Amino acid sequence: MAISQEFIDYLIDQIVDAGEITAKRMFGGCAIYSDGKIFGLIGDGKLFIKPTKSGKEFIGQVTEEPPYEGAKPYFLIEERIEDSQWLSELVRLSCDELPMQKRRESKKKPSVH
Repeated sequence: MAISQEFIDYLIDQIVDAGEITAKRMFGGCAIYSDGKIFGLIGDGKLFIKPTKSGKEFIGQVTEEPPYEGAKPYFLIEERIEDSQWLSELVRLSCDELPMQKRRESKKKPSVH
């Protein structure tokens, strides 16, 4: 199921004071970032946040579900995506705990002289 740009824009607008929030479409879904750090995925009209200890404590009773077949479970956020303050705090807490993504170095063949 395709994700509407309106839904992506809505989620980005809901998250405030949690860095620069951006989204990148990929594999039929969408990755969502704060200051270049991936913290969640959007798929099938749902928001999935990477699991963290602080995120779990903040949410309380967590619903976990893989965002796509074969993926590890993420926190499924459905009930409170309209609560901008709550969602923004969850993103801030999660991002504080998540590592920066390592950049992949291109595998260039060594030049032969």
